[in-house]
Amino acid sequence: MIDPDGYRPNVGIILMRDDGRLFWGRRVHRDGWQFPQGGMNSDETPREAMYRELREETGLLPAHVELLHATPGWLRYRLPARCVRHGEKPRCIGQKQVWFLLRLLACESNLRLDANEKPEFDRFRWVDYWYPVEHVVAFKREVYARALRHVAPAARDLAGPLAVPEPDFTLPVGLRSDSGLRLP
Repeated sequence: MIDPDGYRPNVGIILMRDDGRLFWGRRVHRDGWQFPQGGMNSDETPREAMYRELREETGLLPAHVELLHATPGWLRYRLPARCVRHGEKPRCIGQKQVWFLLRLLACESNLRLDANEKPEFDRFRWVDYWYPVEHVVAFKREVYARALRHVAPAARDLAGPLAVPEPDFTLPVGLRSDSGLRLP
């Protein structure tokens, strides 16, 4: 499913413990680390897609988490030219994402990276709140910064200002955010 502008609808998941540390997963057979994320099916709301992706990528169920906050609309990023499949129609030039901040309620033993027959991650660790902005693949940095900045007040309410300090960077110009999406 690709929109008329060439963006694939997607959800991103920021899974946080009470201490403010975030789930950071290493992609299977790759060196890259990222948050859980995935595409939406045409018959899903962003929230439904988020819970499906959460189950597929971490093994967690809705009862294992608390939804704290979500971005009010789409955050977009463009793929580098080397990643765009030019022979496909319609052509996907990037992703538009709704980001969700979830609080982990369950024991860490409930995390199962092998819950799906094609796992997304082979390892995970817990990282400081702003760590992902500097350590995700370069073309996702702006969208990660925007998503984390948007949900930071809710994260700070839970974990406190020492765990979720004010960021020491400014957001780059040029990342589009649309506010027209309404979450059910």
